[in-house]
Amino acid sequence: MFEILISGEIRKALPEVRLGCVNAVIRVESSDLGLLMQIDKTCDHLKSLYSIEEVSKTDIIADTKTAYRKLGKDPSRYRPSAEALTRRVVQGKGLYRVNNIVDALNLISIKHGFSIGGYDLDMVIGKIELGIGKPDEPYEAIGRGLLNIENLPVLRDQKGAFGSPTSDSMRTKVIDHTLNFLMVFFDFSGSGRLEDTLNDAEYIYRKFCGVKDIETSIY
Repeated sequence: MFEILISGEIRKALPEVRLGCVNAVIRVESSDLGLLMQIDKTCDHLKSLYSIEEVSKTDIIADTKTAYRKLGKDPSRYRPSAEALTRRVVQGKGLYRVNNIVDALNLISIKHGFSIGGYDLDMVIGKIELGIGKPDEPYEAIGRGLLNIENLPVLRDQKGAFGSPTSDSMRTKVIDHTLNFLMVFFDFSGSGRLEDTLNDAEYIYRKFCGVKDIETSIY
């Protein structure tokens, strides 16, 4: 089991912040045709819907970028992951293909606009807390190397920072033998759309990833 706290410092700066969670027992494998077709369908829809200039103005992405600015972080240099993925799709580059679990996460992110972290829960030690990144706080991001997380919203456990809306960390990344999976949805909007997004995430993982043991929660 896991527990997530929201620190007083980030609650003061961002009073509407919420975290949506999906935790599940998973089997990591290649994405099946049904999931890939759903991804392609969603990508085609987004390409027809937005120009590259409009991506950052969509409501949930815009709210995430506003949250970054309130914390003192430049969202154009440290793009929220949902924005980076959606820009990639609108440019016609499609989504990265990783595995069924990560591909489904990316699909949900571009579909709903939330930046989402995906973690191997067995690599998370103790309680989780959402806080604000500190100067020179160590963080090795997936595909990016050392990432400056100062003033970013970050998830920490007993070993330190392991997650942010910009990039997940190498320490808790989903790998081939990951069994216990945690997704965290970073909601800075207060829009009330988090609940429906969690329901859709559960549906997608059950339908396309064969996940049976799955729970959702909001902090």
